[in-house]
Amino acid sequence: MVFSNNFFILSFLPLFFLAYYLAPNQLRNLVALVGSIFFYAWGAPEFIFVLFVSLLIDFFLVKQIYKTQGKSSKHWLFISVVLNIGLLGYFKYANFFIENVNLVLHGMGINEVHWTEIVLPIGISFITFHKLTYAIDAYRRVHQPLNKFTDYVLYIIMFPHQIAGPIVRFNEIADQIINRENAYTIDNRLEGMFRFVKGLSKKVLIANPLGSAANSVFALHINDMSTPTAWIGILAYTFQIYFDFSGYSDMAIGLAKMMGFTFPENFNLPYISKNITEFWRRWHITLGRFMKDYLYIPLGGNKVSKSRLLLNLWIVFLISGLWHGASWTFIIWGAYHGVLLIMDRLFFIKWTEKFISPIKIILTFFFVMTGWVFFRADDVTFAFQYIHKLFSFSSSSFLQPVFATRFWTVFIIAAVFSFIPITNWSFKNIKLNWQKTFLIAQGTILLLLLVICISDINASDFNPFIYFRF
Repeated sequence: MVFSNNFFILSFLPLFFLAYYLAPNQLRNLVALVGSIFFYAWGAPEFIFVLFVSLLIDFFLVKQIYKTQGKSSKHWLFISVVLNIGLLGYFKYANFFIENVNLVLHGMGINEVHWTEIVLPIGISFITFHKLTYAIDAYRRVHQPLNKFTDYVLYIIMFPHQIAGPIVRFNEIADQIINRENAYTIDNRLEGMFRFVKGLSKKVLIANPLGSAANSVFALHINDMSTPTAWIGILAYTFQIYFDFSGYSDMAIGLAKMMGFTFPENFNLPYISKNITEFWRRWHITLGRFMKDYLYIPLGGNKVSKSRLLLNLWIVFLISGLWHGASWTFIIWGAYHGVLLIMDRLFFIKWTEKFISPIKIILTFFFVMTGWVFFRADDVTFAFQYIHKLFSFSSSSFLQPVFATRFWTVFIIAAVFSFIPITNWSFKNIKLNWQKTFLIAQGTILLLLLVICISDINASDFNPFIYFRF
């Protein structure tokens, strides 16, 4: 089940919030847990048993981590980390590993390994990250573990962040799980509802039309693709992935707000960044913070030699690429961004100091967009062919396929809302005005957008979530 699904919008959400708001305060965690289990089981019922066994084991492991001290605590943490990384590795990377082993064996003339492909459980990457932050925060004594197993399960599989984040650290939400009675305000409910519809609109009305066009371009044979078509395809995907993922994050944050939870922000206008370092402070913010605090700093952070620091930075982004997907395209994408960050540290930021801001933004956007080719391509060969096509200026037909008027309209809207903060104005910074007149106007606009989104979902069979598979 995804958020931009009419069953979710018209059936699940009304029934869930009806039960949630009618339930007494002490039972709302239970209602949220039941709703989250149903949400997960709808998409992956066969993995419920595996999920709950791993949660039960981890719950008691973390209890031991917090109760013990010194080496004993570290040993329990090691077991917890190995368990969670092991499950992630098995379900997400076993197929990739066997495929590459078979390629090597085939090249050596040796019989290939016979293997039954493993189905990837939905949301396993985000579930694993939440389990890791729970265990590591307990080990670091940042916050004591939860007393109730049901509260722990709720933290891990709460449906707003279950499929694609944002990554909510345990210490950020622990107190809210135990008590959020003061957060059940009409302001929070309205703000959450508005944020949800805003995210849904970004996803359905902007990301989907752009994604459909990008798919039509990337489905072409490279010899049938002109240079202008290639540029339109990657530009469409560049805007699609932003509005798709940030739209999902807006919906998750909005739903959580309606439940009385406050989730961290996950995007902050990344395409106005002036360098790659700034881009990663604005893009998928919760992943960047997780990688910094739970991987980069343990590797030594900034307290090592410059060469080791740069190597650690590259390793972190290599792992980030692998986390996004079990494919060489994702690994190259991560390594590519690692190299760009090293270039930032060595010379790029200093070299561009003399440039005006728009030039810096254009350069950064160009580097980010080039990287998205690897993120979108099905294989490495096609990715390099596509990048070559971008700069080959082929003489074939100017634009093939022909793009509809709606695409160009949405494309312009996407570009405007991605770059308009350059002029110090941003839709993101508009605050809700709770005065009656403005509230009615805002409510009318949001209701209209919701109706348009529902109609659009009904009329179209194209409604993917890019990060759903991660």
